[in-house]
Amino acid sequence: MPHNSRLPEIVAHRGASQYRAEHTLAAYALALEQGADGLECDVRLTRDGHLVCVHDRTVNRTSTGSGVVSELTLSQLKEFNFGQWRHDLPDTADDLVRKSVDEDDTADGDLLTFEALLGLVADSPRGARLFIETKHPVRYAGLVEEKLVILLRRHGLAAPESKRESPIVVMSFSPWAVRRIREQAPKLPTVLLMRKLGVLQRAGALPRWADIAGPSIHLLRDDPDYVARCTEHGHDTYCWTVDLPADVELCRRVGVRYLATNAPASTRGLLDPGSSATVTQS
Repeated sequence: MPHNSRLPEIVAHRGASQYRAEHTLAAYALALEQGADGLECDVRLTRDGHLVCVHDRTVNRTSTGSGVVSELTLSQLKEFNFGQWRHDLPDTADDLVRKSVDEDDTADGDLLTFEALLGLVADSPRGARLFIETKHPVRYAGLVEEKLVILLRRHGLAAPESKRESPIVVMSFSPWAVRRIREQAPKLPTVLLMRKLGVLQRAGALPRWADIAGPSIHLLRDDPDYVARCTEHGHDTYCWTVDLPADVELCRRVGVRYLATNAPASTRGLLDPGSSATVTQS
């Protein structure tokens, strides 16, 4: 495995989700503060057709409410608090007393719409590339991609000058979803996310409608030479979800282009100890 001198670009997985409740504005604002090169989000459709940033099929795990996202309207979802945050117990009672207000479990609990996330990125002085995962299977099937492309067009983001310069990357585990994006917005770069490798992917090749390979860190542990085979076929790699020091080093060593992590600043420090990135938790 050859040494690669180019450091991976750091993508904040659901925001700086090691320190803030995932898919909240606070998590993404902190990721930008920590110097993330990109932000990763998941999108689903509400019952009334709005794109919202929620990972699971239901809101049970990440909010004070319950129910299936696709069966709830935007106004119903907005009644729930998505800022729930279950910290490990502090080492001492004194640590609990010193806990800052900013770390309150209910802080920044509003439902995050995809359009609000676009606004945060647009208002950020340094900006960041947005990696959008469309979730499948869902009851609305291809309507998720259709709504996403319509919204991106409205913001002038669906037809970049080049894929390399695009501020938007669209991803999915569903090959059909990735193909739909290519058909509806051919200039947008796409990632085919993978939990396992088929015959085509194992060789480092991708379907013609996918630009970037998206292996899990587990796949790279088992087959670190996969990145080199992708490179031979002209494909960059996006690896998820990478937090352990040994995994960060593996991604750096084999030449992963995009590294998705829950802790952007910590990961930056591991990749580049001389960087000015600081771990801000509160």
